[in-house]
Amino acid sequence: MQIKLTSAKEKAETAGQTNPVFDRSSIKEEQPEHLRHFFRASRHLDQLIGLEKVKRLAYEIYSFYWINQQREQLGLKREPHVLHMVFHGNPGTGKTTVARMFGQMFQELGILQKGHLIEVERADLVGEYVGHTAQKTREQVKKALGGILFIDEAYSLARGGEKDFGKEAIDTLVKAMEDYKDEFILILAGYTEEMHHFLKANPGLPSRFPIQLEFADYTVTQLLDIADVMYAEREYQLSAEARLKLKAMLEEAASWPHELPSNARYVRNLVEKSIRNQAIRLMRQSVWTKEKLMMILPEDLQFEDEGTALL
Repeated sequence: MQIKLTSAKEKAETAGQTNPVFDRSSIKEEQPEHLRHFFRASRHLDQLIGLEKVKRLAYEIYSFYWINQQREQLGLKREPHVLHMVFHGNPGTGKTTVARMFGQMFQELGILQKGHLIEVERADLVGEYVGHTAQKTREQVKKALGGILFIDEAYSLARGGEKDFGKEAIDTLVKAMEDYKDEFILILAGYTEEMHHFLKANPGLPSRFPIQLEFADYTVTQLLDIADVMYAEREYQLSAEARLKLKAMLEEAASWPHELPSNARYVRNLVEKSIRNQAIRLMRQSVWTKEKLMMILPEDLQFEDEGTALL
C-alpha cells in the first residue's frame, strides 16, 4: 500500500472543505457493522480539532485492511500492508497524540495486537560502543511488538557523521522492519525540513515509509476551539469578552517569527496561566459563586512573558 498524505505549510488545513472520498456523515447513514466498528474505535480521534487528513488516513487504513480480509476469504490475493509512517510538523501539532490514538484504535480494529506506544529518542537507541547501539535498538523494537514504536526527532540519528553510531541504529531499525513485518508500526517524527533532509540522506528509507503525513500549524480559529476544549476539561469557561481578547492575542502571536504560537502546547500554557491569574484575582474576594469560580475574564489573559499584574 502506498499512501502519501502531505500538505503545504498553509495556515488553513482543509477548512470548510468537504472531502468526497471521506464523508463521515454519508457513511454513518448506511451503518453496516464494520463501519459502526470503525466509528466506535475512532471516537477519540474524531474529537480532535482539525487534523482532517489524519482522520481520513485512519479510515483509509481500516478500509484497506477490511477489504483485504474480504479478498482473502474469497480466495483472492491479499495485498501486503506496510503501515510504517513519517510524521512531519512543528512541535505541538498533535504528532505524539495521534500516534497514541492510532495505537489504541488499531488494536480495537484488529490491525495491531496490543496497540501500546513506545516513545523513544536518540539516547534510547544509540549506544556508546560498537554493538551497543544494535542491542539497545533491538530492545526498543521488542518492547514495541504488537504496538507502535515512535521515534521523536528521528533526524538526530543521522547528525553525527559517518562514524556516529546513529547509522547503526538506522540499519538495525531497517532490519527489524523486515524481520517483524506486520508485528509493529514504526513512526519517525520531527520538524518538516529536518525530516526531509534525513530521508534524502538515507535513500533506502522513503520507500520503507509509504505513509508520510505533514501536520500543519493550527489556524487561529482552531486554536480558539482547542482553548475552549481545554477550559471545558478543567471546568472553566471564557467570558465573551475574554474570548475576543484571546482571539486578538492569538492573531498577534501568529505574526511572531517562530512556530510556538501556532500549536496546541502554546495555547495550553496560555490557558494554564489564565487559570492561575484568575485564582490570584479571586483571592481578593471573600464570597465565591460557582459561576465566578468557572469564569475566565479578559484581565486573566496574559502572554506567557507578562508579569502578574493582579496582586
